[in-house]
Amino acid sequence: MKLPLTTTVNGTTRSHEVEPRQLLVQYLRDQLGLTGTHVGCDTSQCGACTVLVDGDAVKSCTMLSLQAEGRSVETIEGVAQGDQLDPVQRAFIEEHGLQCGYCTPGFIMATKYLLSRNPNPTEDEIREGIDGNLCRCTGYVNIVKAVQRAAAELASGGTR
Repeated sequence: MKLPLTTTVNGTTRSHEVEPRQLLVQYLRDQLGLTGTHVGCDTSQCGACTVLVDGDAVKSCTMLSLQAEGRSVETIEGVAQGDQLDPVQRAFIEEHGLQCGYCTPGFIMATKYLLSRNPNPTEDEIREGIDGNLCRCTGYVNIVKAVQRAAAELASGGTR
């Protein structure tokens, strides 16, 4: 049995019928083709599946797609404005805050959430803010620098 789902994803209203137990990450990847949201662990430990739901960071591997009914979902595909990268995306590139890149979409979404709540975080607040995301390639130093750079750019009038 499938149930109707209507949600706004990256600014576009989407309507589909979904299985009641389908996870949001499966809906985004399999039905909408938004494969930037990664499946890393299926247990909400790694954060690779982080998206924003009504502005809050959510691990989409632990949220049912039907829980997004009537809500707004932003994925990594909705962050850039056309060819213009978001300051957070630029900062991750400029500060080498990624290596293989698998975890990067989740870190960018977590960073966007953190900076929307705390535009000038300390290093400790940054580390706490990204604590739910794991990277197996880096030592987090450059990820922290990327968040600091994004915060500075946004504070100086950089656009989202």
